[in-house]
Order: sequence, then C-alpha cells, then structure tokens
Amino acid sequence: MDVINFNIGILGHVDSGKTSLSKALSTIGSTASFDKNPQSVERGITLDLGFSSFFMDVPGHLRSQTAASKFQITVVDCPGHASLIKTIIGGAQIIDAMVLVIDAIKGFQTQTAECLVIGEITCDKMLIVINKVDLYPKDKRSLMIEKMKKKISLTLQKTKFKDALIVPVSAKPNENENDPIGINELLEEMKNFLFIPKRLGNGPFIMAVDHCFSLKGQGTVMTGTILSGSVALGDTIEVPTLQVTKKVKTIQMFKKPVEKAIQGDRIGMCVTQLEAKSFERGIVTSTGVAVLAYAGIMKVKRIPYYKQEIRTNSKMHVTMGHDTCMATVSFFGLYGAKGMEESFDYDKEYVHQNHLLDTVKLRADESNDTAIPGTQFCLLEFEKPLFVIPNSLTITSKFDTDIHTNTCRLAFYGRLSEIFHSDQYRTKELPKLKVYKTKQKEGVIERLVNEQEVIVKDLFKKETNVDLFTGLKVKLSTGEDGLIEGSFGKSGKVKVRVPGCLSSDTQAKLKTTKKKEKVELETEAKNEVVNVYLNFKRFSYDQRKKILQ
Repeated sequence: MDVINFNIGILGHVDSGKTSLSKALSTIGSTASFDKNPQSVERGITLDLGFSSFFMDVPGHLRSQTAASKFQITVVDCPGHASLIKTIIGGAQIIDAMVLVIDAIKGFQTQTAECLVIGEITCDKMLIVINKVDLYPKDKRSLMIEKMKKKISLTLQKTKFKDALIVPVSAKPNENENDPIGINELLEEMKNFLFIPKRLGNGPFIMAVDHCFSLKGQGTVMTGTILSGSVALGDTIEVPTLQVTKKVKTIQMFKKPVEKAIQGDRIGMCVTQLEAKSFERGIVTSTGVAVLAYAGIMKVKRIPYYKQEIRTNSKMHVTMGHDTCMATVSFFGLYGAKGMEESFDYDKEYVHQNHLLDTVKLRADESNDTAIPGTQFCLLEFEKPLFVIPNSLTITSKFDTDIHTNTCRLAFYGRLSEIFHSDQYRTKELPKLKVYKTKQKEGVIERLVNEQEVIVKDLFKKETNVDLFTGLKVKLSTGEDGLIEGSFGKSGKVKVRVPGCLSSDTQAKLKTTKKKEKVELETEAKNEVVNVYLNFKRFSYDQRKKILQ
C-alpha cells in the first residue's frame, strides 16, 4: 500500500471558521466540499458534511511501521450549527482523529463543548486550533493567545484530551493580513499527531454513505467512508433500507479510479439502476450484514455534561451512523459489579432503575459502592424499525431541547449488543429479560388466633388475588418470621402462620378476647400495634406476573 488514508474531522461551533481551515489545508476537493450546497452559499454556513484532501509525507517517527510513502489526509468538514448535531455525530463516527476549532474571540461555546463530547466518544486523538487570531491586536496577540491557551487547557483538564496540542491560526485573515497565519505550523504539528490507523481488508464490507447522486450515462454514485472490510470492482453490495443488491461498476478515490478500497478509505462507488433520490445517506454493506431492529439492549455510559434527569419510559433521539430515530428508553443495572466490564447476560438478574444514574458522581459522593450499579444497561424500543449493524456505536440525545440554551444535549452512549428482529419482541423476546422491581407491602395484625397464627389486615386491597402471595414470607415488627397461609374473609385480610411461635411479649401485646377489648386496646395503646412487612420482587417483563422472594 503506497498511500494510507487518514480521516481527520474538523469540528467546532458555527462560524468558528472550520470550512476556511479546510480550504487552507486542502489541495483536492470532492463533489461535496467547501459549502458547494446552494443553501450553504445562501445562508453562509455549512449545512452538510464536506470532504476534501491533501497529501503528506509519512513522518520520520512512523517510517519503520509502514511501507507507505505518503498519507492522504481526508478532511471531514462538519457543520457547526446546533440544529445539525445529528450530521455532526454521523461525521464523527468515520474519523480517525479530530481537530477542534475554537473562535479566538468567543472561546468555548455550546456546540464547541458538544463537539468535544463527541470527540471523547468517537476518537482518541485531538488537536485544538484557535482560529481567527488575526482579530487580536498585533501588539497584544502573543499575550492574548497564551491567555486563550490557558483557558482551553483548563477546560480540557477533566477530559482524555487534557494534553492536546493547541495551535493558533487564522485560516482566512482580514484585509490587513496577506496570507493565512499559522497553517504551516499546524501542518508540522499534524505530522507529529499522525499514527498508523487500524486498517483491515477482511470482515464484512460496511460503508457509511453520506452523499448519493446520479451521473448521466454512468449510473448512481454513492460517496462515503468504508468502516469495515473491503470492496472491489464487480462485488455485490446491499442497500439494506431499500432491500436491493447491486454490482459495483466503478470506484474512485478523490477522482482517481481504483480497483479496490479497504477500511478507512473514502470512495465514490458507482452502481447502475438505482434511483439516487431513493437513498440519500446511510449504510451499504455486503449481503446480509445489516439487520432489521425493532428494539435492542446496550450497556451504557452517561455523559456527565448532560444535566437533565433521564427517566425510564422517556423518549430520546438515537443516532447510529447517519441514521437518527426516536426511541423509548428503559434502564436497569447490575449491582455489586465494579466498573463497566460486565456484558449483558440473559441468565443474570438486573434491578429496574427509574432513571439513568451518574455513577461517577455517585461514587465520588458515596462510600457504599454496593448501593451504586457497577454496570447500567438500556432497553431501546425504536419508534420505527431500522436497519442496524450489530455492536454499532449508539449515541442517545435530547435534540428537542432549546438550541439557544447553554446546555449539552448528548445524554448517553453505548454499543448495541442485543437486537430484537421481530415486531413481536415484547411477547417473544422481552420475557427472557430478568429485570425486577423490589416492592414492600405493610399491614397490621388485627388479632391473635393462637401462638402460631394471626389475622393481618391492610396488607392487601379487597380486590387483590391473595393466591399469588400465598406461601410468601413476612416479617413482624417484633422480629418474628411468618408465612402467608391464605385469605381470611373477602375484605383482603390474610392468615399468617408463625412457625417458630410468637414471643410471649408479642402475645401480650395482641391478646384480647372480645371485639370491644380489642378496640379499646387499639385506641388506648396504639404504640402496641404490631406491623407486618411483605418484601418481594416482580420481573417487569414476565407476562405471568409471577411474584418471587
């Protein structure tokens, strides 16, 4: 392989100068680069992913690791406007590393922070660019740059990018400056920043398509980045959402024909007899790789910058690759496990959670780790079925939050490990899921029958089917253990047997021979009432509603 393709995402807040930086760096533009979209020109902002590239010699520290002589740096210019966050997430999932662009005057802004979060989830290396430094007065420029660097470094301290290099530039300087500032320095830092990315030609072919258009006389071109495997001329590929297969007619990499492309490469792939308008973006694969999902389970990690409560049964936006849909979320946890190492297992029992917990914060505040789940999972029930790749990165957000509020909308993320393929999953699949709720009922002993039997009221309602609870253990407030033997009458009262016999003290509190005496006892000595507690658990998805202890 003579050339290694390396994908760098350019992310940042709207108007921070990302597209200008992409232009200053790149020598080759694609059909979707530098805001060629007419709406982008009209509005003056990037509305979609843009792609361009430039070449760079393999730096000295990497020459012993590869036979290639050059890197082709593919620049993925992501939009910065808050309303386009879904597009940003899709773009970030195809990159090897990231450049975060920060406005020299405005510093960190809301979408800058969201882009930082996306970077933490999707990649391991980041380079920071302070853009528009030409707006600093020349006599104070160095001082102001250092001040901004310190602010940025402070913000990065609690992230995995705390040691990221910060480079000041001006990609499109004002009329008082002749040439871009700091671009050569940025390119030098990029050489040190580069690494040999993992590229495997085996495995299933998966490509994230971001643009699709017709080419007169040739067919339909799908442009995108190969996420897995390889593709060659004549291969059969599948468009899962259309349920069609097509043969690959031609392949190009930045306008140069190639016979084969592998993981990490950005290509244009031409097929015939496919209506371009029917498939704007999404996943194309080798046959049978993508599966239809009605719901799924994933181990999740909460994003600490999301400050709202994330409740079970709430609706969230779920993004996988370039696809976003609504889903109902339900949470459950595995307690006693340390860290996030536990994978989902149908044989394990999980505790139902009313909301997703911030376990990192809880561990910092609490000394008792057993009260905090070691691992948290989420059941995602999609509003409409969609084609997914098993184990694909899934980012869950709340996009209907007001974009003008200074708040992170990205809530939690994980990888979809279990997928439910049938629309009957609630009756066929979910009953296998052992998620339980613990419950407690409280009653009071109405009267003593003998030293081993009492009558209990208020434990159940009149309409409760007591047969479901017969044989379950109860605990008396005086310490004895009992068993529910069955109902007593039709008002919800039950008989409770105490195998070990009631203590003499308990019997003394309860002993009464006449109804009048009992009423007087309850009126004059309410503190002598003996309570009965029933603790049990019920599995949330068990259709039989079986009660267990």
